[in-house]
Amino acid sequence: MKWKLLTVLFAAMFVLAACGGGGDEGSSGDSGDTSTEEQESSGESSGGEVDSAAAEEAFQANCASCHGGDLGGGVGPALDSVGADMSQDDIVTIIQNGRGDMPAQDVDEQTATQIAGWLAQKK
Repeated sequence: MKWKLLTVLFAAMFVLAACGGGGDEGSSGDSGDTSTEEQESSGESSGGEVDSAAAEEAFQANCASCHGGDLGGGVGPALDSVGADMSQDDIVTIIQNGRGDMPAQDVDEQTATQIAGWLAQKK
């Protein structure tokens, strides 16, 4: 009984968190600079290494509410082995355009590329 209640509350929290956002006007200058620095330090060009810590932080901030903090799924599907089925470019496209029940995400291209590079390594 506790498990079901916890699951319902957890799912409700994810849905509400996913519906939020958009109020980034006050911090857009700072976050843009940080994303650029993170991308430059991560070597995100194809075949380059990904800054795993920064990519995981971006995932936790933008994706974990639906896909689970441990990539195990939740409202959205598990992503713990998504790299076995999809390339980094495929994942970027899904982040930017959405797919199925997943809406397009409000993240800049650099953040999407960073998250996708990190997820593409999950095989």
